[in-house]
Amino acid sequence: MTDFQAARPVRNQDYTSATVVIVGAGISGLCMAIDILKRTQCRNILILEKGSQVGGTWNDNKYPGCACDVWSALYSFSFEQKSDWTKEYPGQEELRDYVIHVAEKYGLYKYIRFNTAVHEARWDDTRLQWKVNVAVSGAKDSQFHESYKITTDFLVSAVGQLNVPSWPSIPGLDDFNGKLMHSARWDWTYDFAGATSVQIVPELAKSVSHLTVYQRTPNWILPRYNTSVSSVQQFFLSYVPLVRWCKRAIMMQLREASHSAIAKSESSISQYIRKMAADSMKSQLCDKPELWDKLIPNYSPGCKRVIPSDDYYVALNQKHVDLETRPIKRVTELGIETADGDLQEYDFIIAATGFRTVEFMHPIQVYGINGRPVSEIWKNGATAYYGVTVEDLPNFGMLYGPNTNLGHNSVILMIEAQSRYLSTLIGEIVRAKAQGDSLALQPRPDVVSAFNDRIQAELQNSSFADPNCHSWYKLDDGRITNNWPGRVVQYQREISRVRWEDYHIEGTGKRRVEGKKATRIGRVQEELPVRPATLVLGALGVALAVGGYYMNGAGAMRWRR
Repeated sequence: MTDFQAARPVRNQDYTSATVVIVGAGISGLCMAIDILKRTQCRNILILEKGSQVGGTWNDNKYPGCACDVWSALYSFSFEQKSDWTKEYPGQEELRDYVIHVAEKYGLYKYIRFNTAVHEARWDDTRLQWKVNVAVSGAKDSQFHESYKITTDFLVSAVGQLNVPSWPSIPGLDDFNGKLMHSARWDWTYDFAGATSVQIVPELAKSVSHLTVYQRTPNWILPRYNTSVSSVQQFFLSYVPLVRWCKRAIMMQLREASHSAIAKSESSISQYIRKMAADSMKSQLCDKPELWDKLIPNYSPGCKRVIPSDDYYVALNQKHVDLETRPIKRVTELGIETADGDLQEYDFIIAATGFRTVEFMHPIQVYGINGRPVSEIWKNGATAYYGVTVEDLPNFGMLYGPNTNLGHNSVILMIEAQSRYLSTLIGEIVRAKAQGDSLALQPRPDVVSAFNDRIQAELQNSSFADPNCHSWYKLDDGRITNNWPGRVVQYQREISRVRWEDYHIEGTGKRRVEGKKATRIGRVQEELPVRPATLVLGALGVALAVGGYYMNGAGAMRWRR
């Protein structure tokens, strides 16, 4: 591929080849594409999306009450901050619209192929390229071709961890004659008003005649305090950048400070969370004290994700809502039978049972050097160097990969750091191709092993490893494959440069990289450089000055949102 080809979008003539292929058009995939466009000369990009719209998890999950559990001020890209969120915890539709806005503003739609699912990716040891097999869906798209292969120099997985729904292994589930639905595949055409999860329950309780919540294990639930963002605040966030930056920085610092609460079970803040959660539950569930003991977990906060909610316990307190903690024996044609033989009949069953999180990239089959399948590479659990590159998978990258999930802060802060890192690798490969050379980069197995041993040791001493709970963070044997053990800033600093000696290098262009000093790529520094109180007072002074100008100026100036 010549430099000219890499510098332009894929055309009809080279429909089955691209310099970079990104799998997934969610937040991760779009961030990766934007970074490539910003930091390299490459425009020969394809984003393969199995759905029909951008958005990723925020396009897939549409159940009632679906919302983010991270403050909205932190849930946007640092380079494309949204100033007019309507709530501190935005809902699914607002989040999806933000992702669509990003795709439109940065001109990404021309790089996306919708209704295109990746089934297999196989590394070619001779050509030092990936061959990606895709299947096409959609009534019209599939008329052109049902499947084809794409050759690419660099493959990026941006499918995330919350991708494939996990159905419960309950006998008889398929025998149910009523409506059966997974929360991640919500059918809004179904009228459930005549006829579960912390977010779904309060919404359904408003319209159904009777609701039963089958609880496997309780969760630590804290007050959400989800307030609306006033038009006045939206104005200052939009037109006074210092105010917007100050709010985001303070919220990031607060989130970072909360890390001990969910990672260190013996910390004073963890003990405070236990008390706060229990007191909140008892005050909202005042009419059903018999449920209190059933709703207090026996594991540390953070072992499972701490859930913010203002209305879950309020919903459980209603007379027509029941909490069922008896184990489910089976599902029948009519309803659910518990272990003691009690059968309850239902019109509608919702499986709010999460995702297949530990099976990264499932169901895509990936084969690396010498045809080695990723299932063999990860036979003891998924591992990746800083969650982004994998041994025996040359010219391959991941976003939101193994051990990069957070329990305390916005994952977008992690994704941006990963995208910078991968775009640096991609840039080297593009430059080598421009000079007619080939280049293949893969992390050295000893480097990956040493990195993973270090973070696993840290994780085993954290609340995530509490044996009293089984979470989507870890395997059945207790190995934690999903979470990062530390704070975001620590991760950003560690991944803020590419150490080329950490990589095994092949190809005619290897001389370009061998012996090269580490490339410093920096990071987006959003934490406070001064004491929070000083910054708050400064921002408040600016806000008051600007507000006074608009409110008391000539009297003729008016503004409205």
